[in-house]
Amino acid sequence: MLLRYLLESKAGTEAAIVKLKSLESSVSTGRKWFRLGNVVHAIQATEQSIQVTDLVPRLCLTLANLNRVVYYICDTVLWVKSVGLTSGVNREKWQLRATRHYYYFLLLSLVRDLYEILLQMEQVLQDRAKREKSPQGSPGYNVVSEDTDYLQSFLLLFFRSLRRHPPLLLDTVKNLCDILIPLNQLGIYKSNLGVVGLGGLVSSVAGLITIVYPQLKLKTH
Repeated sequence: MLLRYLLESKAGTEAAIVKLKSLESSVSTGRKWFRLGNVVHAIQATEQSIQVTDLVPRLCLTLANLNRVVYYICDTVLWVKSVGLTSGVNREKWQLRATRHYYYFLLLSLVRDLYEILLQMEQVLQDRAKREKSPQGSPGYNVVSEDTDYLQSFLLLFFRSLRRHPPLLLDTVKNLCDILIPLNQLGIYKSNLGVVGLGGLVSSVAGLITIVYPQLKLKTH
């Protein structure tokens, strides 16, 4: 999608754009095939999220995973339609359902990320207060300074909290990039193909990092 967007403004690339569209469609169908078993994993994730001790993550993750289950069911129905196993499926209706539940899943996941970020911000402030009270503590750099604008101080604290928790940073970035797709498809926030494609690329890289380095995957607690 990103390549198609970059080529659209160039002359003599019509054939390449047609091939990219065909490739995009084929990859989409292939991804549906590989996701057929994910509904089972989503159900297992829902069962695990119910056991989370903290109320807010438990509620967000449980509702998010329930929406993910419905999304994968809709996705399976769309795959059945795409391979011609049935003709009685309204593709547009099921696509809208899938997109809507995918959006709810990502939105709830971001709410969980925001809650975790707020906890990290609180921890940063607590650690700073402990260092200032300690006899060996030095003034150092004040996260929230009276000499700086409140918004600037808040953003500094926000990014510093993310920096000290890489798994949370990766999960937040991935969810923010992923949500661009349903936002665009549902008409909530329209983006061009370049933005959506770039978001998908960044999300894929973030996902690959958590596979190569499992310790960077955000854990539930």
